[in-house]
Amino acid sequence: MRIERIEARWVHVPISYERRHTSDFGRVPSFDSVIVRIDTACGITGWGEAKAHVGSAAACAGLATIINRDYAPMLLGQDPRDISRLWDVLYNTPREGYAIAKGHGVPQLARRGLSISAIAGIDIALWDILGKSLGAPVWRLLGGRRMERMPAYASGGYAPPERIGEELAGYVARGGFRAVKVRIGAMDGSPRRSAARIIAARAALGPDIGIAVDAGGTWTVAEARAFCRMAEDCDLMWFEEPCSADDKRGIAEVRACSTIPVSAGESEFTRHDFRELAELRAVDIMQPDLAIAGGISEAMRIAAIASAFNLRLAPHLWSGMPGFAAAMHVAASVPCGFTLEYALAPNPMMHELSPTRFPVEDGQIAIPDRPGLGIEIDTAFMARHTIAT
Repeated sequence: MRIERIEARWVHVPISYERRHTSDFGRVPSFDSVIVRIDTACGITGWGEAKAHVGSAAACAGLATIINRDYAPMLLGQDPRDISRLWDVLYNTPREGYAIAKGHGVPQLARRGLSISAIAGIDIALWDILGKSLGAPVWRLLGGRRMERMPAYASGGYAPPERIGEELAGYVARGGFRAVKVRIGAMDGSPRRSAARIIAARAALGPDIGIAVDAGGTWTVAEARAFCRMAEDCDLMWFEEPCSADDKRGIAEVRACSTIPVSAGESEFTRHDFRELAELRAVDIMQPDLAIAGGISEAMRIAAIASAFNLRLAPHLWSGMPGFAAAMHVAASVPCGFTLEYALAPNPMMHELSPTRFPVEDGQIAIPDRPGLGIEIDTAFMARHTIAT
């Protein structure tokens, strides 16, 4: 088995004005991602996803070019099943020989950002190929699924205080969700207004529906602490990215000041960033985005850190179908995985890129036993929305 072809495409799907949601990113006009296709000489195709931005809209030309022009030539002719070695080749090149022989990383300088996202897209596709070659789902290759169904929470929550209860109740009704997540932070203008929205949400949903909040890293430490004080009695599941991901000590300060659990990680790259979050005691929950942080291989290493520090793992899942499926397989197989994010804002990269569906029933998603990632890709849809790079 040999890699015969690698192609990364920037897929850009406009969202009609009336369907766009508004957050601190503004009114989001599109969903963009880089979809990676790897073909083998024996006819197996693997699909992956790489992201240039944790949100929906992003310019992805540079990311696609890194994969097509930089990484693809290194992998042609290689055995796609040698996933660990190939990850090290991409991360350490041109010093991969030292890294593999010595058993420790000798990364190329500046190995962060888009270069890691590019590795992520390739890595996910390689795991898809491995699973398909063995006729086994990826979770089986990772050690087996720990449960056949996993709880999911509805992610969205943008309405003002007077309508937030109605919006979230609609989420609960759509799939029997037992938990929801609400966006707060700079989009509200002040911690007090964010707290008012959450207090209204709790009053509308009652005590039995879990509520998480996500500030998207938009507050200062003082503002985040003020919100904690005002929302302390709302029994929140977690407070996500209370302040900038660049201020890990600040996140730790927020965690130390309140009983509300803190989560972070969607903006981080590789296990090394997550080790720092753990060592600083900054989070209760780690949230890697597999299409950014290094793929399935790196997510398993991140999960090992989380488990060693007695933390939990809830992958960031504002992504397309390949990224979603990859994170689902990881979360279902690691001891610290406990829930899945299910975005309810318009997401054509999830619901139109692929005919595969992961329906939410009674607030849970069944973990499939189809080979590889267990997904199909609508190549005609992808072709219609490809931006030339």
